[in-house]
Amino acid sequence: MKAQSVLVSTAIGVGLGTLLLPAAALAQTTVSPATTPVGGTVVLTTTTCNPRTGDAIFRVTGPNRDQNVRSTTARAGGGLSAELFTAGFTLGTYTVTTTCGDGTPGGTATFTVTPIGAAPAGGGGDGDPTGLLAAGGVLAGAAALGATVLIRRRRRAAATVA
Repeated sequence: MKAQSVLVSTAIGVGLGTLLLPAAALAQTTVSPATTPVGGTVVLTTTTCNPRTGDAIFRVTGPNRDQNVRSTTARAGGGLSAELFTAGFTLGTYTVTTTCGDGTPGGTATFTVTPIGAAPAGGGGDGDPTGLLAAGGVLAGAAALGATVLIRRRRRAAATVA
């Protein structure tokens, strides 16, 4: 009986994890371009924040910054964005962490400030989400396996009683 309660608790935990993981996998914040010269402008964008729940706050941290930037524009495809002027920034890599108006996380991204004349163009973002999606698949498989084992044990117990 004790093993069954542990199995049920594990199955419930894995099931809840499976439900919550897609939200984390879809949280998307991007910075474009990913590399900018001192005095350049980057666009901070989150695709997961709903403009109806309020502005997104982009927290920018790095070598000489710890500041919040409020979203100023609702994107046509959904989400929010803001522009950040990098005058006065120290050379280095900065992290942008987004919080939606309802308090939910909107993801993170990084960008690099380089000397003037040294910035190649490119889009910044969370990187490759394959690992996060693979973890979701593993959790879903574990939940299915746990449910199968639980059903078999209940059937055996019912057959023994009958």
